[in-house]
Amino acid sequence: MFEILKSFETKYGSLKKKGLRIEGLSMIDPKRKKHVIMISKPFLFDNRQLPKTYEGLDIKSKIEGTLPEEFKIEKSAVKKDYLWAPSKFEKFVDRCADDIKKQFGNPNMSRAEMLDALAFGSFEDHKKKTLNLIKEGKIPAINLN
Repeated sequence: MFEILKSFETKYGSLKKKGLRIEGLSMIDPKRKKHVIMISKPFLFDNRQLPKTYEGLDIKSKIEGTLPEEFKIEKSAVKKDYLWAPSKFEKFVDRCADDIKKQFGNPNMSRAEMLDALAFGSFEDHKKKTLNLIKEGKIPAINLN
């Protein structure tokens, strides 16, 4: 298992310059002995550069640092709001497109590319997943427009 982590670090270690931190292996399910590779990264990170899984291990990530104002939730609204609502990504991209392009070093980046980069690799997949979570009652109903 440590060989997989070393291989991951070799392949994706260059992303450390962009804020990626590879934290190591973590067991998330002791009964099934399920391990994951834990990483942390800043909010402004191109998630398309990382896989969802690597050699059979899921990649679990957390955001380090502060979130943009679009993602801030009042404590009283925690149960009524979804932190990663697709509309929040859209509002952020619309407000900060120039800064995002500069951060990613791509002045020709389209709105769709920025949304994919920020919304965990695929904005459309994120929207579908959000709809499913709403249907299952796992997150509050939100406006997707």
